[in-house]
Amino acid sequence: MGDPSILALIMAGGAGTRMAPLTDHRAKPVLPYAGVYRLVDFPLSNCAHSGIGDVWVLQQFQPHALGQHLAGGRPWDLDRTRGGLEVLFPHQGDEESGWHQGNADAIYRNRSVIRQFDPDIVVVLSADHVYKLDYREVVATHLQRDAELTMVTTVVASDEVGRFGNVEVDHDGRVREFRYKPDEPLSDVVSTEVFVFDAGRLLDALDELAGDGDDAALEDFGDQLLPFFVRRQRVWEHRFHAYWRDVGTHESYWRSHMDLLEAEPSLRLDDPSWPILTTAGTRPPARLYDTASVDNSLVSPGCIVRGQVRRSVLGPGVVVEEGAEVHDSVLLHEAVVGSGALVAGVVADMGVRIGPRASVGSRPEPAPGRGDDDLVILGEGAEVPAGAEVGPGSRKSTSED
Repeated sequence: MGDPSILALIMAGGAGTRMAPLTDHRAKPVLPYAGVYRLVDFPLSNCAHSGIGDVWVLQQFQPHALGQHLAGGRPWDLDRTRGGLEVLFPHQGDEESGWHQGNADAIYRNRSVIRQFDPDIVVVLSADHVYKLDYREVVATHLQRDAELTMVTTVVASDEVGRFGNVEVDHDGRVREFRYKPDEPLSDVVSTEVFVFDAGRLLDALDELAGDGDDAALEDFGDQLLPFFVRRQRVWEHRFHAYWRDVGTHESYWRSHMDLLEAEPSLRLDDPSWPILTTAGTRPPARLYDTASVDNSLVSPGCIVRGQVRRSVLGPGVVVEEGAEVHDSVLLHEAVVGSGALVAGVVADMGVRIGPRASVGSRPEPAPGRGDDDLVILGEGAEVPAGAEVGPGSRKSTSED
């Protein structure tokens, strides 16, 4: 038997409401990350380096920016005559039409085209997790176990388990029980939302769970689909020990950026053997003036820095004026910090303007000590007037004065 045919499905259709106002005007998968990347670059790059040449992106909310970024698949060598990148949208006109009611429902509504493609294996991926993984290793585990489903798992802190699909695993790696976002965890092992399915069993299961056309019952994977497979006792784990973070909350998004600034970061973005590929525009080099002081930070192309930057990530075109201080913050494209302003513990979206002498956030403190209630989140184009004070925990969208 030759190598199995593999189809990767990247689930990029969620509304991302927990990340508002950062997702008010964009799909969460194209939220910038580490200055020059987008979140969807991670599963796409993993597919490219894993040799998966058929990648479909299931899209729904705010499609324009995501479509622009995907660029026909060129950055990931997926712009091919046969196969490559394909984008699937909700549609009307047949029995599969209608809005996706969750990720399981999204696959169900595209079951006909998946059956027509006829893969042996379907790899299902989230578009808002940060990690590097060779999916061929997971497929190998899947085939070795003769599994119907193989889920990539990892260990997280006990207070984070309730955010994820929680699993109980036998000593040999068989998944015995699954609970979706439990109040009482089974263990500290969670699903990373990387799933390898036997394609035929996946489609048959979706049909069976939908019953007599009641596709509304499917919703997300954790509601019915994953428990269905676990009950059949043909589900195995592939334990992942490297860096993985779900960046679906403000705190986790900010903290993942702080992780990049560790002396020995667990996630290396400069690894030549596994580069993160992306669609990027052309900008001039960053310029640091003689009044600038930059320490332990990532500074993207096009930035102009005359002030002080400490333990922060500056996206392309960010301006930090003379006398301004930026600490423990993530500033996205074209944000401007006026002279004499203090910015600390802030995530500022594209085009944010912070006026001279404004104080946004709290005074610098060790980054691990900050939580979601300590962060200030400024939506795209938000403005902070000169001399204004914005306290920790504030959320400011573009519609606010």
